[in-house]
Amino acid sequence: MLILGIETSCDETGVALFDSEQGLLAHALFSQIDMHADYGGVVPELASRDHVRKLLPLCDQVLAQAGKVRADLEGIAYTAGPGLVGALMVGGSVAHSLGFALGVPVLGVHHMEGHLLAPMLEDNPPAFPFVALLVSGGHTQLVRVDGIGAYQMLGESVDDAAGEAFDKAAKMLGLDYPGGPRVAALAEKGTPGRYRFPRPMTDRPGLDFSFSGLKTFTLNTVSAARDADGLDDQTRADIALAFETAVVETLTIKCRRALEQTGCKRLVIAGGVSANKRLRAALEAMTAKLQAGVFYARPEFCTDNGAMIAYAGAQRLRAGQRDGEKIVAVPRWPMNTLPAITEPRSAGLVD
Repeated sequence: MLILGIETSCDETGVALFDSEQGLLAHALFSQIDMHADYGGVVPELASRDHVRKLLPLCDQVLAQAGKVRADLEGIAYTAGPGLVGALMVGGSVAHSLGFALGVPVLGVHHMEGHLLAPMLEDNPPAFPFVALLVSGGHTQLVRVDGIGAYQMLGESVDDAAGEAFDKAAKMLGLDYPGGPRVAALAEKGTPGRYRFPRPMTDRPGLDFSFSGLKTFTLNTVSAARDADGLDDQTRADIALAFETAVVETLTIKCRRALEQTGCKRLVIAGGVSANKRLRAALEAMTAKLQAGVFYARPEFCTDNGAMIAYAGAQRLRAGQRDGEKIVAVPRWPMNTLPAITEPRSAGLVD
């Protein structure tokens, strides 16, 4: 089944072509980062307008790369939420228009399910069941995954997501948007041990997260340094390292607890923050001690992309799921409300 995947939930326009027999055939992405950097964050109206300009040309580009034409498509998947409602409507409108014109089924896909399943696109995909850490600008969640749609929420952030905290810390340090990669790059120059930041909610049982206090601690540290000797480049790097280390260790501690509580031997990390090198190294060391495995997508599929939507959509379209005539756009959408696919749709995905 040849599926076109469309991702327009926020500030990146992603398109991909996935074949259920041959795998990923082609993908393309246009990032709006340069446009939004002038404002220090995403401007929803500008994001929607840029999706309108870029989406159809990217669809044609991906089809050409794969040597296909629109008439070859057998289904279309698009991000239906969570996300910016205007941006979601752009992708949904194009998907439903193409589906109607071609007479093929169309399905709105959950954005975070796309992230969760992105490691399935790799050569060594994880088998079910596993624990997933979904960590991005808008979400920090721990989920037990027993199959596609069989999700048990184990813990989530009660305030800021980890990626959001990275962006806010970057602003405090005078770094450009997006903050995560900027903080990580600056942290490479930091002096270990000069500052120690708290590991929030790790001194109590449970798997929930909180990063608002860490954000406040960072602000106070920056202010104190500025009032004392001035916020020079080395001090900024030292603060960045302390902040990043605190986030990474917090996430690692919670992931270890989740693996121990569930008895799972596989951990999946997905979402934009999963590309962080320090986080990957910490989780690899932790899972090795537990004799468990850790899985993640290649860096280009950690951030928003069309490939993850094409893959997730293919699994559900093959199971007979599809939209009605109405475009689906859901800005807030709990992932554990999704229907389960009772039988595995790809070989090797279940123990």
